[in-house]
Parts: sequence; structure tokens; C-alpha cells
Amino acid sequence: CLPMPLDAAKSTMQACCSKIVCNGCSHANKLREIERMLAPGTKEGRLEYKCSFCREPVLSTMEEHDKQRMKRIEVNDPVAMFSWGLEQYYKADYSSAFEYFTRAAELGELDAHYTLSLMYYNGHGVEKDTEKKMYHAEEAAIGGHPDARYILGCHEWNNGNTERAVQ
Repeated sequence: CLPMPLDAAKSTMQACCSKIVCNGCSHANKLREIERMLAPGTKEGRLEYKCSFCREPVLSTMEEHDKQRMKRIEVNDPVAMFSWGLEQYYKADYSSAFEYFTRAAELGELDAHYTLSLMYYNGHGVEKDTEKKMYHAEEAAIGGHPDARYILGCHEWNNGNTERAVQ
């Protein structure tokens, strides 16, 4: 049984620890923090939310987020690298995005492999290359990335390998 990744639309990367936490868990954590603040005997003061994973105080500005993410990148955190690469990709800085995706993929980040396969397919920042596209799609699919598995299934189906396509 392959582990299923969290839906990106329903989860958030925590800048402090680079863990991806579902929005439901983040909400439950905020409620817990509010209850703790309202508990009898608690000193009155400012409510300070903490990360639902590592319990560090949540960063409040984008500048703090970027600074923390760069610290995570310096220690070779693949999730932080992928996140920064994605930000560069959306800014159409494909060469920088490619660099961070490649580093993250080398460290085993499945989303980075999948995104590299899309870059090779679309020719964003790199020359279109079907062989490299398939390599990165296979790496992501082997790790359980559902979209990469779908791409491989379609590729095999179109090539007449129906048995392999349905696996």
C-alpha cells in the first residue's frame, strides 16, 4: 500500500520545520491554543499560535518565512527547496526553479520529481526531453505520487502496454 500525499489545496507547509500539515490539524491546534489561553490561572497576554508539528511560535511576516526557509534550504531540506523552487516557477524564473527542483529531487522529494517531469514535458526552462520527463515521472510514481502514476499509466496505454498501464 502506497502512502497518499496530503492535498496541497488542503494543507500548509510550516516554515519553522518544513512539515506539511493539513488545514484541519492547523485549525485544531489554533483551537487548542485558544483554550489554553482562556484556561483558569493562565496569565493574560497576547495569544501566540504555535506550529502544530514542532510547537515553535508561528512566524508572522513573509520576511521571517523566507529567512527561515533559506535556513532550511542551507541544511538541505528537500521540502523547503521544493517550496522555494515552486515560488520561483510561478514567477517564471524557470532556471532558478529548475535548480531547486533538481536539488530537492536528488534528496528524494517526490513533488520535485513530478514537477521536473512537467518542465521537461512543457519545455519550461529546459529543452523538451521525453526521456528525462519519463525518468522523473517514474521516480515520482515509484514513490507513490498519484499524478505521476496517472501520467505513466496514460503513457503506457498510448504505447499499447495496456497490462502495465492498469498496474
